[in-house]
Amino acid sequence: MGAIDVMILDCGMPLLVERIDGVRSCGLTWLLPAGSARDPNDQQGLSALWAELLSRGAGNLDSRAQADAFDRLGVSRGTGVETFHMSVTATLLGSRLKDALPLIVDMVRRPRMDADALGPARDLCVQAIESLKDDPAERLMTLLKGWHAPEPINRSPLGTLEGIGRVRHEDLLPLWHQRATPRGSIIALAGDVEAAAAASQLNALLKGWDGPSTEVAWGSPTTRGYHHEMDQTNQVHIAIALDAPAESDAGCWPERIATAVLSGGMSGRLFTEVREKRALCYSVYASYAADAKYGRTVAYVGTTPDKAQQSLDVLLAELRRVLTHEGRITPEEFQRAVIGMKSKLVMSGESSAARANALARDWWKLRRPRTLEELTRTIDAVTLDQVNAHLAQRTHGEITIATIGPGPLRAG
Repeated sequence: MGAIDVMILDCGMPLLVERIDGVRSCGLTWLLPAGSARDPNDQQGLSALWAELLSRGAGNLDSRAQADAFDRLGVSRGTGVETFHMSVTATLLGSRLKDALPLIVDMVRRPRMDADALGPARDLCVQAIESLKDDPAERLMTLLKGWHAPEPINRSPLGTLEGIGRVRHEDLLPLWHQRATPRGSIIALAGDVEAAAAASQLNALLKGWDGPSTEVAWGSPTTRGYHHEMDQTNQVHIAIALDAPAESDAGCWPERIATAVLSGGMSGRLFTEVREKRALCYSVYASYAADAKYGRTVAYVGTTPDKAQQSLDVLLAELRRVLTHEGRITPEEFQRAVIGMKSKLVMSGESSAARANALARDWWKLRRPRTLEELTRTIDAVTLDQVNAHLAQRTHGEITIATIGPGPLRAG
């Protein structure tokens, strides 16, 4: 795995290319400034509809012809809605990238969004929202985000039933072309790919594409604290959110290591204290995610009603022990966390799709891509003293606790 080529295409969009010797696959990630935070206030879910419709025909190809064209090239493709972006992803043989790029560009530049495709796409989006009724753990995480983060970055990528219902066919293409602009977009390729050839082809395919993107502004959240949703089931789902460092913050790597200490497999503190010692739950974990300007650490436990209060109490206690420095991280815990993080890096480097995704995310968060070697060096440079010093001065703001179950809990 060599250096990463960074080029700004004629349209103003950055192209990031990492050639990985010894692989025949190529991964592509294209981020477009069309995520849920950019949906019109009265049409939340517009981006979810776009994600469905981009794969239902483009240019001269209707939905079936588009699918056949990709299948003939062996391209596995997908779309997804995120807070700030719409993602278009593809995995294919590197030898077929030249033939696949025109199809992928047409998805973005010339989507059909035919009138007869809107109904089925809307039905699928509605079904995705309705399915949360049968997935309380996922529903809880959607609610937690809505209560903890400020508007509009607290929105669900699924949108709302009301917002999806308000989208008219005549809204789809004009608003898409307003959002899907080169400035604010990022495209990354990794694997069996030549940077110069890819840049030349993309410049030709994207000729004439222009337009800026607008920043997403948000204020302070106003609905933190404890929230409960009644659900007469034999399970209770508990989640906690805390503010955490942004990716550009020096504390992001100590935070990652501390979270790995909490939730780094069966030796993690949460598994040991909540599940192994006390047998309180069937699932418990913590995770940390950082974006360009903010970060969030989340902890979850799934349990039964009779053990729910104790599960919440122990979960809060362990979070406070680590993330407010009441209990120092030990050398053994630190070493296990570092080894686990480096192992995941090695495994991600074996996937061209994962590397393309990582390059695009790095550019969004830091305005530069990072090699696996740089990431490994960064982890190796963090010391136990730095992690404990970070935790000693760490602030987390007002926390948010959310529960779903037959009755509310005491959120002490």
